[in-house]
Amino acid sequence: MVPEMNQSSQSQKSFPKTQGAGSTGAASVRDARLRKHADYQRVYNSTRKQFSTSMTWFLAAREIGSATGNGPRVGLTAGKVLGKAHERNRIKRRMREAVRRHLNELPAGLDLILHPRRSVMTMDFVKLDAEVLRIFRQAASHASVTAPQSTAS
Repeated sequence: MVPEMNQSSQSQKSFPKTQGAGSTGAASVRDARLRKHADYQRVYNSTRKQFSTSMTWFLAAREIGSATGNGPRVGLTAGKVLGKAHERNRIKRRMREAVRRHLNELPAGLDLILHPRRSVMTMDFVKLDAEVLRIFRQAASHASVTAPQSTAS
């Protein structure tokens, strides 16, 4: 019986690993993430907290000559106050998907941090998706209003 189990496990290992259809777009979404603690601190220190029905958010413009690229970057936070690890992970998965769908709404050179509330875990995804889209559009309009003032200074 042992040799049969080894043969079946070998046959399972021989299947080629295929990547999903969306695997090429995932690299661009990963590039659009805030990663460093210093980047988070810069955004927190340069702006005021904005409120939404299901989350709070922070927005800051990035320097033009930065080495991180020109595209928008989004950071997500999920502290222990949101629940246990599996609940925080679910919130972050839902948020990442909503961000991925609407990342093209943000103009280049912006850093945005989203702080979801616990209600994000149980709310309907269509509502979450619409909320993220509304925040992105509001952030884009806020950035377009403040951009001419910063270049004139």
